[in-house]
Amino acid sequence: MNVNIRITEIFFSLQGESRTVGCPTVFVRLTGCPLRCAYCDTSYAFTGGIIYKLDQVLREVSSYSPRYVTVTGGEPLSQLSCLPLLTLLCDAGYEVSLETSGALDIAQVDTRVSKVMDIKTPGSEEHNRNLYSNIDHLSRNDQIKFVICDENDYIWSKSKLTEFALTNKVSDVLFSPSHAALAPGVLADWILRDRLPVRMQVQLHKYLWADAVGR
Repeated sequence: MNVNIRITEIFFSLQGESRTVGCPTVFVRLTGCPLRCAYCDTSYAFTGGIIYKLDQVLREVSSYSPRYVTVTGGEPLSQLSCLPLLTLLCDAGYEVSLETSGALDIAQVDTRVSKVMDIKTPGSEEHNRNLYSNIDHLSRNDQIKFVICDENDYIWSKSKLTEFALTNKVSDVLFSPSHAALAPGVLADWILRDRLPVRMQVQLHKYLWADAVGR
């Protein structure tokens, strides 16, 4: 397809988060993001990148013969070309996920894609950007992620869990400690104490590879 898209990197690694954690996955990292989260670990994807045609992206992805493909950023939906890319990846038979901030409209994302959507906590310093109408466009194929920096974030996230009945909307609600800001064991204790129906996750790649940034 003769459509341009700006890509920061395409690489093969283990999925570090979400319900396919640990699975070999091709990551397609799009360039650009309108948010500036306090804990962002992929600021290198804000600018730069290389222009690809969508067909070129598909060829590079196929060279790894993957089952899983994750489109990430930056914020991938900040490029309109992300939508046809997602559809082409689904058409090619991959199990496709989209990592998105929750600040941009997800209504037009192909329903075959598993959307892994953040709800930004106060600790991100971008929680005022949450587009809560996106919740109406989520299904049991999708996942919601809270990155939790401290106890205030945890209490806030619990309130959103109840307010929007999130466990009834998606397959998994993911609570993730902000790396180096909140000890994983502390978050685990809170979840167990409150018997929350959530999945706790850590960023596996940062434990496997100490110098890992976005990957």
